[in-house]
Amino acid sequence: MKLQFTSDPGHGWLHVKRTVAQDIMGKKFKQLTFFSYQRGQTIYLEEDQDAALFLECAKEKNIDIEISPKYTERYSQIRSYESLNVNLVSV
Repeated sequence: MKLQFTSDPGHGWLHVKRTVAQDIMGKKFKQLTFFSYQRGQTIYLEEDQDAALFLECAKEKNIDIEISPKYTERYSQIRSYESLNVNLVSV
């Protein structure tokens, strides 16, 4: 599975479809923090805790993740997205 990772001078986020994260993480999905963001059906997992937890869950299920990095010199627009709400029902 190929996922994009966007970083700016201060932080980074792994882009994952909400349904994919829920499927891979199972009950651990509820452990994600409000430091991650959401927009539409994509969640942007913050690099320090949430992305690491997602990648750990993928590894436990033997799911290979290929990360495509993208760096921006300016602060990413991801910072303006809504904070992640793990209780939001997926459409």
